Amino acid sequence: MPERRNVYLHYVEEEKTKEKVDRLRELGRKYNFRLVDNVKDANIIASIGGDGAFLQSLRRTDFQEDCLYLSINDGHLGFYADFDLEDLESIEKAMQTDMVEVLRYPVLEVTIDGQKGFYCLNECSIRSNVIKTFVVDIFIDGLHFETFRGDGLVISTPTGSTAYNKSLKGAIVDPRLVSMQLTEMASLDNNNYRTLGSPLLLSGDRELVLQVVQDGNDHPIMGVDNEALSIRHSKEIRVKVSERKVKMLKLKDNSFLHKVKRSFL
Repeated sequence: MPERRNVYLHYVEEEKTKEKVDRLRELGRKYNFRLVDNVKDANIIASIGGDGAFLQSLRRTDFQEDCLYLSINDGHLGFYADFDLEDLESIEKAMQTDMVEVLRYPVLEVTIDGQKGFYCLNECSIRSNVIKTFVVDIFIDGLHFETFRGDGLVISTPTGSTAYNKSLKGAIVDPRLVSMQLTEMASLDNNNYRTLGSPLLLSGDRELVLQVVQDGNDHPIMGVDNEALSIRHSKEIRVKVSERKVKMLKLKDNSFLHKVKRSFL
């Protein structure tokens, strides 16, 4: 990373972490990294905190394609952080050696009713905002696949497959597979209504279209990574794997599979 020296730090200032962040700043200066106050001047964006803080850093910096992202743990468990604020020695060692690599993670591009799209690294979810069955017509590449009735739907990326998706019995997906996964929330299955009833893994070149059936429950809520959006009276949500990717600085000896094994086995 010799040509990447401008670092923007994204974190919540807290008294308990102030001293550690100051030490991290000193370490950066020691190796000729320049801390910048404006994200537009950065080519490395470092988030301090758990996965939630990292996802917020992506949204607040608009998924910068020309920057490397870096997640530093401050005591919160997570899948994205390879470095720990409590272990500055390991961070320094990584600066001195070739222990790190750049991985490119796929993101979802979501468009609501033809308006400007936005991005998700983990998942987007759509669900009922009232206590009533939520009905959505699901189209895949223009084909009417099914009519879903239930609590809602989650569309996840491979890196997001271990989060909300896994809690719904969705599959854990290798991030090397450019894909997205559609998982149901409490689908209604009986003699009158039927859905697939299992997670569906789709190729990265597919387009998923969700058309909200206007039956009185037409003001759902959408979750975008760790934020909620009101999409009242929205009729059509289009989801696809974006050509944009998040470039992350990772440790070579701490892969996605290492983290899955450590977290769940």
